[in-house]
Amino acid sequence: QVQLVESGGGLVQAGGSLRLSCAASGNIFSSNVMGWYRQYPGQQRELVADITIGGSTNYADSVKGRFTVSRDGAKKTVYLQMNSLKPEDTAVYYCNLRQATFFSYWGQGTQVTVSS
Repeated sequence: QVQLVESGGGLVQAGGSLRLSCAASGNIFSSNVMGWYRQYPGQQRELVADITIGGSTNYADSVKGRFTVSRDGAKKTVYLQMNSLKPEDTAVYYCNLRQATFFSYWGQGTQVTVSS
């Protein structure tokens, strides 16, 4: 099993910044992808950004140039630096870890609210 613990959400004014963190523990394989999804009320989760163990990144078009995903040296913590936040970034953000094709794990979610 894999556990993901998120932190860093909160309330910020438009144009501000927040940094989300997600620490992974448990049975983590040497090859995996960690990332962030967000969910608006009544909608499915959508990919925000992810990063492979080798450092390759992938971003949603709506956050390119504003958000940066990264991993620490031990590769078990993933970060999402969110700059120039907009009200439409308001959502619940979930950390995700995928490994061995079939295994996908989720954090508990953290609320990000951007006021206009």
